Amino acid sequence: MAKSNINKGKGKNADEIFNAFQTLRNEQRQLANKITELEMDLNEHKIVIETLQGVDKSRKCFRMAGGVLIEKTVGDVLPVLEYNRERLPQAIEALNEQLARKGKEINEYIETHDIRVHRGHRAPETAPEQATKSNVLVASE
Repeated sequence: MAKSNINKGKGKNADEIFNAFQTLRNEQRQLANKITELEMDLNEHKIVIETLQGVDKSRKCFRMAGGVLIEKTVGDVLPVLEYNRERLPQAIEALNEQLARKGKEINEYIETHDIRVHRGHRAPETAPEQATKSNVLVASE
């Protein structure tokens, strides 16, 4: 993981700290996007399975696999869709755990490097505690 590389340097300058922080946030966003994508896939699987359960098993249907449209029968496609529907919640749960760990990693990084996250154009709510600490101000998008 990036954690071992990020936490090594205590003598980093503000740009390096900011770039590492942005990398962590981007990784967190990617995980959240993947979770959303898998949840949408799960909903689509449920809808398609409900639709195909009322159809004759020998009826022709088409399935997209790796960007290629494949012609099969409902009897061939339905078990694969049901298997995927059973496995998707496990994948979503694993990604949720990764997302939680990434959030903790970001919080630890913020505490380690004394980062102040500035949202919008408001003034910082807390005054600097010590003049000897090096604070990094990060503007949220």
